[in-house]
Amino acid sequence: MIVSTKFLAAFQACHFTRYQSCRRTLRRLGTAATLKVNGSNDTFFAEEGISWTSLGLSDRLSRALSNVGLEKPSLVQASCIPSILSGVDVVVAAETGSGKTHGYLVPLMEKLCNNSPGGGDKTQRNLQSLVLCPNVMLCEQVVRMANGLQDDTGEPLIKIAAVCGKQGWPSIEPDILVSTPAALLNSLYAIDAKRQRLPAFMSGVKYVVFDEADMLLCGSFQNQVIRLIHMLRFQEKLLSRSGKGEDGVVDVEFEDGENLHGEFEDGGNLRGEFEGSDSEEDSIADEEEEDHESAVVVVGDPSSKGVEVDSSTIRKGWRRVRKTYERSKQYIFVAATLPVNGKKTAGGVLKWMFSDANWVNGNYLHHHNPRLEEKWIEVNSGTQVGALIDAVKEGFDSEMNNDDGLRRTMVFANTVEAVEAVAKILMKAGFECYRYHRDSSMEERAQHLIAFQESGGVLVCTDAAARGLDIQNVSHVIQAEFATSAVDFLHRVGRTARAGRPGVVTSLYTEANRDLVSAVRKAGELQMPVEKAFSRKRSFRNRLKKSSGKAGGASMAVATA
Repeated sequence: MIVSTKFLAAFQACHFTRYQSCRRTLRRLGTAATLKVNGSNDTFFAEEGISWTSLGLSDRLSRALSNVGLEKPSLVQASCIPSILSGVDVVVAAETGSGKTHGYLVPLMEKLCNNSPGGGDKTQRNLQSLVLCPNVMLCEQVVRMANGLQDDTGEPLIKIAAVCGKQGWPSIEPDILVSTPAALLNSLYAIDAKRQRLPAFMSGVKYVVFDEADMLLCGSFQNQVIRLIHMLRFQEKLLSRSGKGEDGVVDVEFEDGENLHGEFEDGGNLRGEFEGSDSEEDSIADEEEEDHESAVVVVGDPSSKGVEVDSSTIRKGWRRVRKTYERSKQYIFVAATLPVNGKKTAGGVLKWMFSDANWVNGNYLHHHNPRLEEKWIEVNSGTQVGALIDAVKEGFDSEMNNDDGLRRTMVFANTVEAVEAVAKILMKAGFECYRYHRDSSMEERAQHLIAFQESGGVLVCTDAAARGLDIQNVSHVIQAEFATSAVDFLHRVGRTARAGRPGVVTSLYTEANRDLVSAVRKAGELQMPVEKAFSRKRSFRNRLKKSSGKAGGASMAVATA
């Protein structure tokens, strides 16, 4: 990473208190369905003649959508809603800001409303949906979006609850339960001492959504998700094999006091590592998140001893998940970045594990968004600060208007230290700044997001704010430091030009980044996927280090002297 002398000097002069990281946060191959742009060249909304009701939704739900300003479906929603309503497994891989959250919530709500016992037999169990997200803030965002869809009396159409952070298991059974993998495992095991909740919950869940699937299926979440899929597919195993175990397949008993253990074949029991710990929930906000290709994954609380699970154990876990049983649940995977090249990528895992799933691909998945204007500025240690201030000023002087008349700019840096330095520089230049990174408390993060949304200004942030957060009307994104991976780059630029709106991205880069920036720009010019420019985190990081050693070593030496 190349940071200018002024950036580091500003950081060193700022003796800010390093906040305690919160362990809980407060609050996103079968037939491929490729979207088609309609005749009016609209890149977001479905073509004329396609309405919510034409997609198979009830008048009640269609009215609820119209009441919150969603008059017609997006291209992605028009393609994924019929697939989800049909009951098949679905993979929704579409660019940021394309309407994916409503794309899976709306058909699930249609299914749940139609299957609710209502005033009938109270002993009949509601069908339930489970939505898994990487962190609590995304969980609560999903809850808010679902609660926003209300009937004519102003009541939410379905009951939805989050189990994460400070929110425990709901007293009233919801139609949709939203949780992080760690919080769900904790609730099912540690809280339910008699193991009475586990079998009933796993049996009642009929629809399972993995939001931000690329993150959940790889890296630090991988062991938890493998374990949950084992548990979710237990009933399918019972239906297929009448409850009889088989060598090499997880065997679980619910009767006579025995519990679901789901041990790996080498004897490593992951259950105990999740009791009393939600530390994995913060990994989306951790810029030092482990490489998706790392050979060893430590599960549990990083401060404790943990359990090391090598890559061969991970592969065994996936092989066992892939066992084919009679289906009793529908699985939906949603992501804005889903590389498919290679067996270790999330897309590669899904192709192999759910080979019959319908794929809904966005027109601009991993591609340049035509509603997005991109500006590229090469800087050095002497020009970096001035270029940053000029870029922020240009954004505020732009004629690009938001509906509320406010200007919102997000400025990304790669580390907490760089965020603090950038914020101090911009505040000295007279800009109202809010910070968002892992070392501020969740209360502070939430307050800063609210203030940024309500008052406008500049949100200076790490990649903790790049994924999943639906911040409305961000007209300008600035990369004060160039992204360290293709995934981070795509999520950063996806904070603007959302839901059919235009947006601007200004990327500052150094000589060390020049080759990578050139490859990204070339991919855009050729309308090729961006990940072709730099495929995975490790290869990008290695190339970055190599370039830094050649071109940036002297600058780093001066900056750290």
